[in-house]
Amino acid sequence: MCGFLIPPRTIQGGAGGYRLPRRLVVGTVSAADQLPAQQLAADLTARGVAVSFVPGAVPAALTLRRNRALTRPGEYQLTVTPGGLDIVAGTDAGAYYGVQTLRELLRLHRSRLPSLHIEDWADFARRGVYHDCARGKVPSVETLKALVEQLAQWKINELQLYIENAFTFRKHPRIGEGYSPFTPADLLAVQAHCRRHHVRFVPSLASFGHMEKTLALPDYAGLGEMPGYDGLPGGTTLCPGDPLALRLMDDLYAEFLPLFESEDFNLCGDEPWELGRGRSKRRAARVGVGRVYLDFVLKLRQLAARHGKRVNLWGDIVLQHPETISAIPKDLCMLNWDYAPDGQRIPRTREFREAGLPVVCCPGTHAWQSHGTRLQTALDNVAVFARVARENDAEGLLNTDWGDFGHRNTLGASLCSFAHGAAHAWHTQGVEDARHVERFTFHTFDDRDGSLADRLRVLGAAPGRCLYRVLVEALDRPASLAAGFCGGGPAIERETVTDPALQAHADRLCALRWAVPAGHLPPFLATALREYALAADMDRLAMERLGYARRVRAGDPVPARALLQHAEGLQAMSLRFAALWRLRNKPSRLRDNLVGFRAAARNARQLAGRT
Repeated sequence: MCGFLIPPRTIQGGAGGYRLPRRLVVGTVSAADQLPAQQLAADLTARGVAVSFVPGAVPAALTLRRNRALTRPGEYQLTVTPGGLDIVAGTDAGAYYGVQTLRELLRLHRSRLPSLHIEDWADFARRGVYHDCARGKVPSVETLKALVEQLAQWKINELQLYIENAFTFRKHPRIGEGYSPFTPADLLAVQAHCRRHHVRFVPSLASFGHMEKTLALPDYAGLGEMPGYDGLPGGTTLCPGDPLALRLMDDLYAEFLPLFESEDFNLCGDEPWELGRGRSKRRAARVGVGRVYLDFVLKLRQLAARHGKRVNLWGDIVLQHPETISAIPKDLCMLNWDYAPDGQRIPRTREFREAGLPVVCCPGTHAWQSHGTRLQTALDNVAVFARVARENDAEGLLNTDWGDFGHRNTLGASLCSFAHGAAHAWHTQGVEDARHVERFTFHTFDDRDGSLADRLRVLGAAPGRCLYRVLVEALDRPASLAAGFCGGGPAIERETVTDPALQAHADRLCALRWAVPAGHLPPFLATALREYALAADMDRLAMERLGYARRVRAGDPVPARALLQHAEGLQAMSLRFAALWRLRNKPSRLRDNLVGFRAAARNARQLAGRT
């Protein structure tokens, strides 16, 4: 038996079981129950079971009822007897989650369900996913709605979108130009869909560091802490002592924050690389970098409070300056992030809790700077961090999904990690980490023989650490061929993976088959299978490119025919990449990635012409 993907807390067995009838009547007591009931009906209709609905708690094969004494996060009870099915919950959200568990039970047992009684609730009140929309790739509203439905099925109840400049600010219209920014109507549509699926849509806006795209504009470059840092016109970080920088954020908050119903707001605040090294250097020398940082955060907190928001803050800089922890207001929620399973910040979660600060623990999908993810690292990161979160009574678990250097990594490649974070956020002790991939592919793609799980493990185990950047580096010199924020710098000389390991993994990738099952997968998931196939092809091309580059730079000949075939492979891959990008996302910075692919192909052709 495969087992549950999102493990219930307690399961008690009983005698006999319930066989699905040809016609099943569902009784509901709340209008909110109609949505999950319709989800269930769609599953049953695909199995030949007709479903009808009756209002109220009248006799029915499946009843959805309320018991307000069930008060723990997402709490519900699911009972299966030979006489029928019963879901009791304290809230509409609890009833929704009870239906999701029943849907898993149906996938496991098909037409005959075993008698059982489940009592279930969540470990954490906040169970979230954080998705990067600031590195060039801006999802369409349709994609976000489909993502919300998938996450809610896994009992995720919070979504944050990382936004730096991808929003249409009326008072500052230049900020979003060229990035297919979200409009207020876009965000309101996503929020309404989130609400229907019991997901909080929490705003997140870069407000201190990682402001490079805004500071690159002539009108704002002077607001930077260290203009010219890392070759960027305004650097990456706002100058905390510049009143115009604070005024800018006041303007942006005034347009952005009122759109959101959530009381929480993530102002980010991570990685202000230049802080204390530029315009604030003198003050930092006098009071300390940590104090300079915290003073600006507290000013941003005051701005957010005008809109009724509780500030959430990435915790990296505070932990670099732990002397500031005691001065942080107790209504500010710390987001402690670390993406290595043995990361040093993970156990430091306790420092926030000992200071009386609320905290959310933030592992990551490891899809960034990767085509197929570093899957085992992601699984280990979530498992370790979730245990620490429980030990420290954290508010929640927020699984982060980044898109550095052009966001070439696909959404599909992150889904397995999203589901793993969801399972741990719901019931950490019930998760069997070693079996997660099989359970993910079984419940999500109807992978009953485990073959897709095997493919995902191969895809997520690419050797080396730099293949993402290798794909767009010149074969004959250490220079990136990608434009703007899609480059990432030379990587070939830094890659230590051996040629035999490259060839062995490339052979494994070539042997994979990614056929889409006909007719039964929703478009969101069918597209994910296409994205897995694309990721495998991109990794294979990157490994091929790395091998050729080593030979070229060592002065060893590479046959012209091989280089031309490599260029043709890049061209064919770029067409598939563009098609899938357009299927999921707004146009945004697609061109930046295509520039890099075309330049890499041209570089291979030029070298072929010299041989």
